[in-house]
Amino acid sequence: MNSYSPFVEEVVKQMVDHPDELVITEEFEGHSRTFLIRCNQEDVGKVIGKSGRVVSNIRCVVSAIASKYREKAFVKVVTE
Repeated sequence: MNSYSPFVEEVVKQMVDHPDELVITEEFEGHSRTFLIRCNQEDVGKVIGKSGRVVSNIRCVVSAIASKYREKAFVKVVTE
């Protein structure tokens, strides 16, 4: 099983102001994985982007990587 969580972490880390508070967990279920992004409240808007464009683009790239390994991948931003 391949892990591309370091890629997801590096991409998100580049756009937040508090990279030390960034936590990305990975959940597996069959041939799919879900990346849960937890970050500082001030950074949530940067990760989601205007009208969700940034997180949508992250999902697109991660999904493309996952398809290479015949998997499905999902990215969720956890807001608490």
